[in-house]
Amino acid sequence: MIPPGLTRERGKTLRAPVVLDELARELPDATIALEFSDRFELLVATMLSAQSTDVKVNEVTRVLFAELPGPEAIAQAPLERIEELIGALGLFRQKARNVQATARLLLEHHGGEVPGTMEELLALPGVARKTANVVLSNGFGIHVGVVVDTHVARLARRLRFTREEDPKKIERDLMRLFPQPRWLEVSDLLIHHGRRTCEARRPRCEDCVIEPLCPSSQEAGLSDKR
Repeated sequence: MIPPGLTRERGKTLRAPVVLDELARELPDATIALEFSDRFELLVATMLSAQSTDVKVNEVTRVLFAELPGPEAIAQAPLERIEELIGALGLFRQKARNVQATARLLLEHHGGEVPGTMEELLALPGVARKTANVVLSNGFGIHVGVVVDTHVARLARRLRFTREEDPKKIERDLMRLFPQPRWLEVSDLLIHHGRRTCEARRPRCEDCVIEPLCPSSQEAGLSDKR
């Protein structure tokens, strides 16, 4: 419940924990949408998710992992076959190369296991900080950062939790604003709320549980009436 007197005009430090609590009550099942059965599948699925929807990635990985389960199978497969299996995704050729190169590095340097540090993950081909944060948070329960995708970036700005455009700077602002044990929750809740309610082109403020705490709600409402 939003405390009386707490409005969208109050400072972000006061609003932030209440926003998160309200979203947690509204979206109790908000978790990562990618399907995976182990850390390697999580890593690959996250690598494939760039410029692709989670729904499409899940469709692709069900077939990919059924035919090529684990890093050994992917490392040994013809690159052309991996490209065929993930061909429905954007940038599939580059993704295929990165996934296979990553599988081979895992076998050569990590015993086929996904490493559990940011530094080691960033050394893998095609793995940037966002992917590493997803793997560490969801695969290891280690929260060293906040996953900033397009939804998180958009909502963080609309809620005036940041005024930055660069994902690394947005992540920095969110890490300062929320306690570390809740960093995964921040990502999951903002992503789900962004998909369901606070859409990019037409935010549905009338259906938003945190509208009273959103500095952008009036502006969005006015734009919707034009």
